[in-house]
Amino acid sequence: MFTGIIENTGLIKDISNIHRYKRAHTRIRVNIGDLSKGLRIGDSMSINGSCLTVIQIRRNTADFEMVKETVARTSLGNLKIGDSVNLERSLKINSRLEGHIVLGHVDGTGQVIKIRKSVSQVKMWISTNNKEITDSLVSKGSITVDGISFTIVNVEKNKFSIIVIPHTLLVTTIGNKIKGDLVNLEIDILFRYIKGLYHKTGRN
Repeated sequence: MFTGIIENTGLIKDISNIHRYKRAHTRIRVNIGDLSKGLRIGDSMSINGSCLTVIQIRRNTADFEMVKETVARTSLGNLKIGDSVNLERSLKINSRLEGHIVLGHVDGTGQVIKIRKSVSQVKMWISTNNKEITDSLVSKGSITVDGISFTIVNVEKNKFSIIVIPHTLLVTTIGNKIKGDLVNLEIDILFRYIKGLYHKTGRN
């Protein structure tokens, strides 16, 4: 479980394809900097919003494996050596919940379709054809974009907007996004549960 508050950005150092248990996996090596302190094999880390498991640690780098489903459902399959990624370690029980509850289970991808910059902020519009996501978009609700917790501003059919403040632009990769880029999206888990209960009650 995560909060959507990015702790650091990392750099993709290596990408390789391996075969294990008769299945193809993608292995990535990420320079995670100071986040390697206290990190253990088997720990979870959010990489651009996708929960991955640490399988190897070497000084300031950590290796992660991605199964075919992760590569297909997220934008991680498009990563290249030298790309920057958003990093967040899993939430401790006694930690403050600064963003919102994030599972690291990406629902699908969206595409940046408009970026409007001003002196104090950036307004970004993102579109998606994933019906599960579009049905869960609510103005003032929460959403995770590449692992970052945001409040939804506007909702119009299959697109929504977010406001990115200068601090977020500085400490995450969102400031590097351009029109056409893909981003990972995770809908608010609380909204998902409420919607599920509502539909069940409606059927009864």
